[in-house]
Amino acid sequence: MTTVPAPYRITPARVLRAEWHKLWTLRSTWATLLAAAALVLGVGLLMGTTYTSDGGDSDVDTVVLTLYGSQLSGICLAVLGILVSAGEHSTGLARATFTAVPRRLPVLGAKAAVLGGTVFAVCLLTNLLTFTTAQFFLADTDQAASLADDGVLAAVAGNAVGLTLLSLIALALGAALRSVPGGLGAFIGGVVVLPEVAGMLPYDAVETALRYFPTQAAGVLGSATPLPDAPSTGAALLALALWTAAALAVPALLLRRRDV
Repeated sequence: MTTVPAPYRITPARVLRAEWHKLWTLRSTWATLLAAAALVLGVGLLMGTTYTSDGGDSDVDTVVLTLYGSQLSGICLAVLGILVSAGEHSTGLARATFTAVPRRLPVLGAKAAVLGGTVFAVCLLTNLLTFTTAQFFLADTDQAASLADDGVLAAVAGNAVGLTLLSLIALALGAALRSVPGGLGAFIGGVVVLPEVAGMLPYDAVETALRYFPTQAAGVLGSATPLPDAPSTGAALLALALWTAAALAVPALLLRRRDV
């Protein structure tokens, strides 16, 4: 007896392809990515065209200065991550997705892979374009630098890595809460606002712990010069990766317990 191969067998590649198509057929994907790129480029050009050497900002890291807009674009990318995961539950598409892929965990993995690859590529290209364009205006100032300078290219790429991991944390929050407003509130409140509020507490242990919080660790990755009282680049990357893994572990566990 000959065995006929199943034409619709579920494979990781097919799940990944399905998530890729779902991501790029949404208008919200294009809108948030364009907004994120425009914020970084626009703020970078503003910094480059208005900067003066006697303005008191000579001690600011040149990569931080030119990519300052990434602080705003990170919110856009967080929104995208939440829409990728929680958005399916608001439309009912999640039920069809989990019916097609009953094991469920490959869906979460594919979403994370597609979103992470997309965000990193967009952020890296935007950062390179913004930095090189801004340096055209900063050539005669004390912020003049090139990608070949020590630590500059690593910081430009590190900024993209930080934003990518933060977007994956947002995706995890959206997948766990299954609510777009809830996921956005949890990200802004827990990831962005909480460290600022906790930093007001007069405890050395809190101050030390806050250095390894996601947004603070991402800031270390995007700096070409070591920040005072900040962890090393390797420690910051490890901390942010662990935060991301822990965040993704929550919806992974919940997927095994929930019916849908």
